[in-house]
Amino acid sequence: MEDFTSRFVEGFMGEVIARNPGESEFHQAVRAVAESVAPYIVENPHLMDAKILERLAEPERIIIFRVPWTDDRGEVHINRGFRVQNSSAIGPYKGGLRFHPSVNLSIMKFLAFEQTFKNALTTLPMGGAKGGSDFNPRGKSDAEVMRFCQSFMTELYRHIGADTDIPAGDIGVGGREIGYLFGQYKRIKDQFTGTLTGKGLNWGGSIFRPEATGYGLCYFALKMLEGRGESFEGKKVNISGAGNVAQYAAQKAMRLGAKVQTLSDSDGFVFDPDGLTEEKMQYVFRLKNIRRGRIKEYVQEYPSAQYFPGERPWKIPCDIALPCATQNEIEPADAENIVKGGAILLAEGANMPTTPEAVKIILAGGLLYAPGKASNAGGVAVSGLEMSQNSMRTSWTADEVDSMLRRIMSDIHASCVKYGTLPDGSIDYVLGANTAGFIKVADAMIDQGLV
Repeated sequence: MEDFTSRFVEGFMGEVIARNPGESEFHQAVRAVAESVAPYIVENPHLMDAKILERLAEPERIIIFRVPWTDDRGEVHINRGFRVQNSSAIGPYKGGLRFHPSVNLSIMKFLAFEQTFKNALTTLPMGGAKGGSDFNPRGKSDAEVMRFCQSFMTELYRHIGADTDIPAGDIGVGGREIGYLFGQYKRIKDQFTGTLTGKGLNWGGSIFRPEATGYGLCYFALKMLEGRGESFEGKKVNISGAGNVAQYAAQKAMRLGAKVQTLSDSDGFVFDPDGLTEEKMQYVFRLKNIRRGRIKEYVQEYPSAQYFPGERPWKIPCDIALPCATQNEIEPADAENIVKGGAILLAEGANMPTTPEAVKIILAGGLLYAPGKASNAGGVAVSGLEMSQNSMRTSWTADEVDSMLRRIMSDIHASCVKYGTLPDGSIDYVLGANTAGFIKVADAMIDQGLV
């Protein structure tokens, strides 16, 4: 049976690679799921006959479009826009928009594929999608960002809607960008609907959406720690990134009793041996969200901290590693440093931030390891709640949303335990998350026929 399962995976991946040449990130994401769910598919041959995995690896729709815009000097620029609508088996397409120079079709497809299973894990009725552009908002004026967003939405609007596809934010797309995108959508469609999530609180947004991914990451990690009789109390935590996810993961980890030591951006990382405090976090919020500055400025405000240009924070010993920056940021050398540094847990706050080779080193080192589709699902979970809130024309308090987020993350953890517990009693969270998400989507696809 093992030989047959292995042949099934390799044959399947051979077809995926041949059909999607050069898309390494997409291949990586698909292989990770295929290797987890192949035994289940082999045990349930009707899924093999219906080619469920093959259908999931072929997006339902891919939209690629030109985005022309002018800068403040009147110069014309052209970027490329994407929306990959991967699966609508369990609900309308749902997934963020990313504005970053690295954006390409492979990254969009990998993110949409991952989103399909992440959304299924939340138990909310959301399909999987992702989109964005190779536009870089860094260094642009508000007027330039607005003109780009309006041009982007002028094409995208015809492919989205409250019951069709509901985009949200991602890297490079925060409250400012969502506001401009929503304004243009409303202008064109003459409709005020919940078509985008991550909206401002005074015009339909959820009160807890900014905190959701970072807080949810810590809630999931806490459930993992509790399984070993541990907690965040007194633990040293290293976090990469300094955006929305990293900021609120740091804040929640601190409030759970941890000592947060690092934050980073694409230029380097800061190490604060005294640990972050609420006061220091307020400085980071102002630096990154209002001034849109770089993390190296932290050491000017707090001279006891150190700045390491061009490096990642994983050489600093820690108990808990929370990568919250971008895909494939933890390579084998980083993983070795994390293991040598005495870490007991790595939970992903970003999408696929750990390379496959690095994951093997982390697991061989005996660490608890949570894949992003499980541990960072809090953001899309609260986006789903925002969709419900918009549909009902109501709102909930922060405590109510936080309580629902805690329950969702606890339920995701329980699903991982259900499908990922091995004969020796240990928990393979990758196996559990991939299998639980796949089963929900696969069952819906079987029910709906060949579509």
